[in-house]
Amino acid sequence: MEIDAILDTIYILPETSKINLTQNITEVSHPKNYCLMQADKVVPYVYFIKKGIVRAYASKDEKDITFWFGKESEPIVSMKSYVEDQPGYENIELLEDCELYKLETQCLRKLFEEDVHIANWGRKFAERELMKTEELIISRQFKTSLERYKDLTRDKPDLLKRVQLGHIASYLGITQVSLSRIRAEIK
Repeated sequence: MEIDAILDTIYILPETSKINLTQNITEVSHPKNYCLMQADKVVPYVYFIKKGIVRAYASKDEKDITFWFGKESEPIVSMKSYVEDQPGYENIELLEDCELYKLETQCLRKLFEEDVHIANWGRKFAERELMKTEELIISRQFKTSLERYKDLTRDKPDLLKRVQLGHIASYLGITQVSLSRIRAEIK
């Protein structure tokens, strides 16, 4: 997906503002298994996925816990770094070879000060990320693993073809054996 279309999914910018923003975005490519962001480090960039799929995870007791998947057109951001310039808690691993758009956070903040339309775009961007986090928390607190699996198959069915089942199970908060049972039950 091209960067103009990705930006438009967040908030429609006037053409001049969009040009100012896109002039500061570069394309980068990284191979599968590349660690794009590391926990406990400040990440001075926001990324948007042009092609590929990624996962966000945290490690606890030498176990990786996946809590988010991103695919084409979605942003990749460490909100703690983005908002407070502090180290984030997440690792971002590329699950496929990826083509990404990269935007330096400091540059984006400067654009926020210069252009109210870009500032509004940034507000909508942060609001959308907040909503995704809220939905994740509510899902984990109030839905069963079966309900979370059904939501995943409804909202992101291609993940099941592109992501290892171990990562899917971790995302759902269950073991791979439990995931196999759920899948058998649904069939």
